[in-house]
Amino acid sequence: MAAPRKYPDELRERATRMAVDARRDPATRSGTFRRVGEQLGINPETLRNWVVQAEIDEGHRPGTTTSDAERLAELLAPTA
Repeated sequence: MAAPRKYPDELRERATRMAVDARRDPATRSGTFRRVGEQLGINPETLRNWVVQAEIDEGHRPGTTTSDAERLAELLAPTA
């Protein structure tokens, strides 16, 4: 059973979108996670992890997508 999420999905999506947008501009790229995290009350490392996962899910970075991870968890879950 997964742990309950500390942040609502809406906040997670908004923070990720804000960080991705800020990182597109070279003038605001440095310190993006710290700045956005402070604005929204989110740990910068948590925000960085969300952005990395969003980039994987969108196909911009190699790795296991969220949907693939969920499917693997279903397949590996013990049946009672």
